[in-house]
Amino acid sequence: MQPDLEQLLDDLPVLTGQGRRVSPLPGGLTNHNYRVRTDGGLDVVVRVSSPETGLLGVDREVEHANTLAAAASGVGAPVVDHLPGRGVLVVGFLPGRTWEDADVAANLPRFAAALRRLHAGPPFVGRFDMLAIRRRYLEVVRERGFRLPEGYLDLEPRLDGLERVLGLAPEPLVPCHNDLLAANVLDDGGDLRIVDYEYSGMNEPSFELGNAAAEAKLGPDALAELCEAYHGRHDDALVARAELWGWAARYGWVLWGMIQEGASSIEYDFWGWAMEKWEPAQELAASPRFDDLLARAAR
Repeated sequence: MQPDLEQLLDDLPVLTGQGRRVSPLPGGLTNHNYRVRTDGGLDVVVRVSSPETGLLGVDREVEHANTLAAAASGVGAPVVDHLPGRGVLVVGFLPGRTWEDADVAANLPRFAAALRRLHAGPPFVGRFDMLAIRRRYLEVVRERGFRLPEGYLDLEPRLDGLERVLGLAPEPLVPCHNDLLAANVLDDGGDLRIVDYEYSGMNEPSFELGNAAAEAKLGPDALAELCEAYHGRHDDALVARAELWGWAARYGWVLWGMIQEGASSIEYDFWGWAMEKWEPAQELAASPRFDDLLARAAR
């Protein structure tokens, strides 16, 4: 264990003066996670992140507040401790299996139920607006001279059309996770639990559904099934809205990858990660299906 980590753990009141066993946990492109078990029986996950907002705009105090709210909804892990201003958050360890993409497709009704519980819970601090975040990310990329995929800016007119359509009848905002990778879902056979609230904030339900479907690489039929399970009915306009938000999410997260590629000290293929978002976004934007989605969402 590194001396700086040992000092951080000593500074946490719940861990001070206790014998402990520390195991690194996989995952995390902007943080490090450790499972810590103490001689007194405490079993927690310590999440260590940069306390700075940085180029990606993550606010660790907002993350702490929203993790508390998610725990109150029964979907998130219980918050045990944190070090304000130091990017350290401690939550209870949740047993269960971490999902993979195929698990999302195989458990759409359960997944929808977990999202309904989260969205019906206490309000989150802050607003997550992917359209505004993407604009900010693009400014960072331009100012820093980070590279962009060829043809990226050619899709700006598509985004403008999407923004006009989605602005016609905005949905009421609910507390959303906004970064729902399959790996953020834990399954112990009962109610699903969702962790990692870095990008949480109030948002439209359709963004959550569309972004989660895009991350899990669900096809249109599976997305429609997820939306129907969530809303309790089929609504073609809401399905189209979710798919459009999924496209906007991919288009925006590409820039997240470009910023990380240019600025992060983590050894990871951020370009390859971004291409997994960029290629399907580019394909849908070039397809007549995009115009069909705009027309369906505008009904």
